[in-house]
Amino acid sequence: MVTTDFILSPLIFAMGPSSQTGGGNQPPGWVNVVPMVLMIVIFYFVLIRPQQKKAKEHDQLLKGLKSGDRIVTSSGIVAIVISVKEKSVSIRSADSKLEVTKASVTEVTERSPGGASES
Repeated sequence: MVTTDFILSPLIFAMGPSSQTGGGNQPPGWVNVVPMVLMIVIFYFVLIRPQQKKAKEHDQLLKGLKSGDRIVTSSGIVAIVISVKEKSVSIRSADSKLEVTKASVTEVTERSPGGASES
């Protein structure tokens, strides 16, 4: 039979000394907040800001898309843009004509000089 003293004793030792020992030297409250603020600032500059910049660049890429541009889609299809609609793009790859969403365009590898469609 297991006693509760055997189960609770590691928990009691893990809690450390009691805080009822008196005044003691405790740091001011703002010292505990500084590491959290630093972590938030680091996350902003390392994760959030670059992601926002990348999304802005992708939006600019999609706005500048025109017929005759050579593109790569997110699925790896290399194609030439035939026409650009509001939410989709008609493309030609080899002997296939496809219509994909604008969001699937990941890269423009070559801009067309005049914007004329190739046949």
